Amino acid sequence: MDDAPHRRPLRARLRSVADGELELRYRVVHGYRRAYRLAGEGPPLVLIHGIGDSSATWAEVIPDLARGHTVIAPDLLGHGASDKPRADYSVAAYANGVRDLLTALGIESATLVGHSLGGGVAMQFAYQYPERTERLILVSAGGVGREVNAVLRAVSLPGAPLLLALLTLPGMRLQVELFARLMRFLDTDLGQDAPELLTMVDALPDATSRSAFIRTLRAVVDWRGQAVTMLDRCYLTEGMPTMLLWGDRDSVVPVRHAYRAHEAMPGSRLAVFEGAGHFPFHTDPARFLSLVEDFVNSTLPADWSREHWRELLLAGRPATAGGRPDTAHARAVAEDLKEASERSAT
Repeated sequence: MDDAPHRRPLRARLRSVADGELELRYRVVHGYRRAYRLAGEGPPLVLIHGIGDSSATWAEVIPDLARGHTVIAPDLLGHGASDKPRADYSVAAYANGVRDLLTALGIESATLVGHSLGGGVAMQFAYQYPERTERLILVSAGGVGREVNAVLRAVSLPGAPLLLALLTLPGMRLQVELFARLMRFLDTDLGQDAPELLTMVDALPDATSRSAFIRTLRAVVDWRGQAVTMLDRCYLTEGMPTMLLWGDRDSVVPVRHAYRAHEAMPGSRLAVFEGAGHFPFHTDPARFLSLVEDFVNSTLPADWSREHWRELLLAGRPATAGGRPDTAHARAVAEDLKEASERSAT
């Protein structure tokens, strides 16, 4: 196995960053402790992690981004060092949580960078609070198609708490690690994300953490796949600078979702990382940083207006000016119906 920085243990990666740049801070919002990392000065940039992850996933890129931005990287409720109550873990609730944290920090608007579930949260934030969204950067984002890794579909089923609890038994961690190494040795797509997936397993040491993880997962995934989609509202990103970053070997959210979203989002940019899995910013942090900086520097913040929003809604989309169904949305619906039919047949 290679010794690239993103393959080193998470603690080693954290120690390699300058003191204080990744220090956790805390705010109590609605009675719950919210952890977050804050670094740098300049235009705000919010980094939103994926399911089962935490703000530490951005360790390699925060220092460089903080040279020109105020970087805010929260631990979503139920994740990392934030509280894990029995609460609402829907995408909309997470968007509200990001809004409230930014408000508490005195930040009115920001560019949002969302990975996986965090991409869905970023899109939901832009949908609920377009006036506070300057740009969208979606990294291997959920919410633009039904497909998702079969393991996540399985964990959404009844009995999942017991399944996850078994992973904490003595010897199970070693077996999971050996399986991950095998997948990587065989050069499978799943193997590309093996180190990160092991980190997710380690992030569920107790029943409270596992319960929060399952609640979050079931809010967006069921046995048929992703249950939440923003594809039917992607046309609302017209006028909002949007960039999609994806790995072409993503085993969690297939890269075809990137092309689908790119087609559905007017004026969006798309960059595909060859050989990368679900975490392209780990695989090639230098390219990730370059793309983000170029995108931010070459675009102006979205100039939202209520009238423009109203005009988009009244246009009756998803539909073209000629009244025909939007192709990306129509194709996604057709693919979802075909997939559901095939599953029913088996």
